[in-house]
Amino acid sequence: MKFDYPKHVRFKCDRCALCCGDTEEKIRQVLLLKAEAIQISEETSRSINEFAEAMERSDPFVYRMKKNEGKCVFLRVNLCSIYDIRPVICRFYPFKLGDLGRHKYVFSYTDECPGIGKGDLLRKSFFEELFKEFLKSMDANQRSE
Repeated sequence: MKFDYPKHVRFKCDRCALCCGDTEEKIRQVLLLKAEAIQISEETSRSINEFAEAMERSDPFVYRMKKNEGKCVFLRVNLCSIYDIRPVICRFYPFKLGDLGRHKYVFSYTDECPGIGKGDLLRKSFFEELFKEFLKSMDANQRSE
């Protein structure tokens, strides 16, 4: 599998939690793989229905995280209460991985994130780690089927 990535981007998370909730411009959806929902349920001792709602989709994301007042149910004073087990979509933000077919992928990003343009120039190794997270998540999801 191959991937392409943005070559001249800087990023440093400001921990602003913009990505964890709705804004005036955007309604956010934190999508979950089945394996992620199961893991969160097990780790938090909460039923999946307490924090997520099922979606009828054909791709691997089958749940959507619920919100309280437009923010993720696991956001506590701008901090993620499930940070160590947060969904892959959260681990990637502000980056996204697009499937080009034929085992080729491309990373893109949104500049709505205030952390874009800050920090060090990201190297290929940063995206390699994200890609490994993607593969690990997809593997865990297949095993949960």
